[in-house]
Amino acid sequence: MRVLVAISGGVDSSVAAARLVAEGHDVVGATLKLWGGPQSSGCCSVADVDDARRVAQQLGIAHHVFNLTEDFERDVVGPYVAAHAEGRTPNPCIECNRRIKFDVLLARARRLGFDRLATGHHARVRARPGGFSLRRGADPLKDQSYVLSMLGQSQLAAVVLPVGDMTKDQVRAEARRLGLRTAAKPDSQDVCFVHDAEGRGGFLSSRLELHGAEVVCDESGRRLGAVDAVELVTVGQRRGLPAAGERRYAVDVDVTARRVTVAPASRAFVDELTVQPGTLTWVGRRLEDGAEALAQLSAHGRPARCTLGSSDAPGVGRLTVRFASPERPVAPGQTVALYDPEDPDEVLGGGIVASSRRLAPAPR
Repeated sequence: MRVLVAISGGVDSSVAAARLVAEGHDVVGATLKLWGGPQSSGCCSVADVDDARRVAQQLGIAHHVFNLTEDFERDVVGPYVAAHAEGRTPNPCIECNRRIKFDVLLARARRLGFDRLATGHHARVRARPGGFSLRRGADPLKDQSYVLSMLGQSQLAAVVLPVGDMTKDQVRAEARRLGLRTAAKPDSQDVCFVHDAEGRGGFLSSRLELHGAEVVCDESGRRLGAVDAVELVTVGQRRGLPAAGERRYAVDVDVTARRVTVAPASRAFVDELTVQPGTLTWVGRRLEDGAEALAQLSAHGRPARCTLGSSDAPGVGRLTVRFASPERPVAPGQTVALYDPEDPDEVLGGGIVASSRRLAPAPR
């Protein structure tokens, strides 16, 4: 089988490539050049490209660098900036998976005659009658099924995840056994196009105008203070906001009105969220109204029991997720991944949060 492996320069993708070579496949490595600006870490820095090239040499496989900077700017960076300008909080790594790795790169792999595309993600693809399932990785601390929850059957049929059955310790042990230069390399944790020295605020200020905003109480409208940039405030945020003696969370970010509304914990909880139309993907079959699921709102968040339904809000076809128990504030722009309550390792689908509904009051 001919397999194109996305080698990022990290240990996971290095071991993924090594396992496929050991299995006897015809393997070629590809590293993506996605960002041409300054960066302090990430998956396409000069050092990472060099590490990927050296790993390919160690494994005796061909290695290519694909320049996808225009695609990345258009489909990831541009929407990231636009979302902040509208008061939403996007997840650029998920969009990179959706738009770049499992769209542009997968299409290129198919055009070049490869049978499969492999990555170093910690998740598992399993064949089942009539298709494929997506499951959590074997290592719960490194599971990346959340960031792959947008994958459908056509992608899963072409994707191989060789380290999904391994723990991170096993991956590093395998890399040490093989003498791979990435064996002890730390994991990348940051957004690749945001430099540590400038941070998110510095990056966004170079792309859009930031505006100060007042901070008001939700119960009275009383002004508590101000923030320097409304575009940098996230729903659910607590730090950096005036609290007037009581811990408060941002519950609404209105960029147009230059206003951030905050509420104490007792009024910040939500019982329902709505998924943005056009962003919902079902791994297999679409679930009907009233179906139960587990909703996960961050990469390593606690799955929450919920019931799925259709929204009566404007926008026909919107999915609602109604929580069995109140949940902390959910930022528009974030992803909700849905799992099977009877088999919590299995991903059902995912989509981008459009809005959420607050309880008043909610339990502390």
